[in-house]
Amino acid sequence: MFLDRRDAGIHLVKRLGDYKDRKDVLVLALPRGGVVTGFELAVGLNVPLDVLIVRKIGFPYQPELAVGAVSETGAVFLNRDIISIYGVENEYIEEEIKRQTGEISRRTTLYRKGKKITELKDKTIILTDDGVATGATIKAAILTLKKERIKELALALPVAPPGTADELRTMADKFICLETPEDFMAVGESYRDFTQVSDAEVVKLLKEAEDARKE
Repeated sequence: MFLDRRDAGIHLVKRLGDYKDRKDVLVLALPRGGVVTGFELAVGLNVPLDVLIVRKIGFPYQPELAVGAVSETGAVFLNRDIISIYGVENEYIEEEIKRQTGEISRRTTLYRKGKKITELKDKTIILTDDGVATGATIKAAILTLKKERIKELALALPVAPPGTADELRTMADKFICLETPEDFMAVGESYRDFTQVSDAEVVKLLKEAEDARKE
């Protein structure tokens, strides 16, 4: 169990020493919670930090269950199995994609003042979050990155259920997941403090990471 998201990031740094001080490396964190973990990775490895904004497409009336996700580059991942089994209508999915695209625009303005994501071509990317459950959001992030002609993808996670971890392992060049509990119920169960992260905290951490690179 981790004390909090920062503690999880500190533990991950210990497994990523090969990436320290490399000029081709960029940490990409999924906001909001992943930015806290990503901050510790970026500072610990002395590499830049940015966000990759991906929004979950929630199941009707049960938004925590993901039927897919959409990223800031427009890449969409859909869980066809869940959509087919439960008969989720295309109209609902299209409306959700539109709604989440609006939220992505809002966050881009807030986090980067409307600027596009850092140039990704030929970069070694360390993609991180504070943990995954179904993996829909991070799969959309991975699909996004694979379209950007990056050099290498390292996926660094504090916790994931075993099945999701096995699936994600096949999608990355390097995969690190510190905990894969057999009785996984929710990401938050692996943390003593899993307080919700605010937009203001994300903005503050991004600035602190940028300032640390200037010192």
